[in-house]
Amino acid sequence: MPETTMTWASVAPAIGEIFLTFAICAVLLIDVFSSERRRAMTPTITLGALVITAALLVTVGPVGGRVVLFDGLYLADPLAFVLKLAALLFVAVTLLYSRSYMSQRGTARGEYFVLTLTALLGIFVLASANNMLLVYIGVELLALSVYAMVAFDRDNGIAAEAAMKYFVLGAIASGMLVYGMSIIYGVTGTLSLDELAVRLGTTHSLGAVLGLTFIVVAIAFKLGAVPFHMWLPDVYEGAPTNVTLFIATAPKIAYFALALRLLTHGLGGTVHEWSQMLGVLAVLTVILGNVVAIAQTNLKRMLAYSAINNVGFILLGFVAGTPEGYAAALFYTLVYVLVTLGTFGVILLLTQKGFEADRLDDYKGLYSRDPLLALVMLALMFSTAGVPPFVGFWGKLSILQQLWATGHTSLVIIGAVVSVIGAFYYLRIVKLMYFDPPGAGRPLPEWQPGVRLTVAVNGLAAFVLGLLPGALLGLCSRLLH
Repeated sequence: MPETTMTWASVAPAIGEIFLTFAICAVLLIDVFSSERRRAMTPTITLGALVITAALLVTVGPVGGRVVLFDGLYLADPLAFVLKLAALLFVAVTLLYSRSYMSQRGTARGEYFVLTLTALLGIFVLASANNMLLVYIGVELLALSVYAMVAFDRDNGIAAEAAMKYFVLGAIASGMLVYGMSIIYGVTGTLSLDELAVRLGTTHSLGAVLGLTFIVVAIAFKLGAVPFHMWLPDVYEGAPTNVTLFIATAPKIAYFALALRLLTHGLGGTVHEWSQMLGVLAVLTVILGNVVAIAQTNLKRMLAYSAINNVGFILLGFVAGTPEGYAAALFYTLVYVLVTLGTFGVILLLTQKGFEADRLDDYKGLYSRDPLLALVMLALMFSTAGVPPFVGFWGKLSILQQLWATGHTSLVIIGAVVSVIGAFYYLRIVKLMYFDPPGAGRPLPEWQPGVRLTVAVNGLAAFVLGLLPGALLGLCSRLLH
């Protein structure tokens, strides 16, 4: 039964969202009323807020099972707990990697950190949403924050153009999502995902399929699946690199939660219909993402098409239509975000004022200029390509295993073939770093001990998790059963 009275026990599982809301207000007020010198502490205060949020989640927030709060709107379960902790970790590392980049360009202003915390709050809301209304609120909290982050550098016309494209297409996606939800509500008479799962189990009307179609299109838009991917390469290339890093990592966790909560929970009774839709989208996504990435000369744009390809693999996990398939998709999502985080960390370390390090030629001879960064980049590229024993190999293998177990043999073949094709453009970066002479005028990377250590740990994690993948695989399996 849902809670009807407000007690500490009834709000404790939502302590993360509660504290983040206060932290957003505090950071905003501190930045507004502080002197210029004290405003330099805003990044540190934001990281401190993330640490406190994580501590509160660990000490107060965990629940042993499935707890529904706030009259059925909010769901606290182990999956939401893990997704929130992962989002906190990734956002904290994102801010650490971005600090020097923003300081060099004068964009380390308080508004950016407020937007980061607001986007994180949207991720938290999506992770625990148990009602279509709360799902939509979470999507918009995240999306509106990211739109503003892309356009944050007001003097950058390319970033402004990318933000406008992102905003227009994102608004279309949000409209499709809310329209699909309204149709589902009209058919079932409920916004609750729990009740929706029961009522759709006995209703397969044309209206339900129509609403489902709009919802699947909206999810594909948010993830960047083909043919709804057109915003993603432009935003990756046009946005400041620190914003691209954010877009490429933490929101992927949110949109995984969006797909999981809406499709497998609320719309679980229509799994046959939406798995067929996702199957077509996934095939188009992995093929186009891999093929077009080969032609790119801009590294950020290449990583955008790599992201499209990896989204296709995540969708293939959902196509399996089983808890094991969803667990494989969760494992793949976490692994992809971890590896992407390190990749952009290397890019940001190489970037200096007046030199963005975003073209493939900028990585020629990196091994002779900075062996550590070249080694980390090698590990991350091997992992993303799915080369054993790195963790990316286990991500792809777990998806293909679940497709094989559910009889999707053709999808297994397609996934294996595109993985081989995709290895080309990842290994091309390794070839440039280790076998090509350094380009003229390439500045030496700035020495940032703390960031270098974090990037090295990031690369080492891709290797160690590849040697010992059982713990993370087992955790994902337990969360989805």
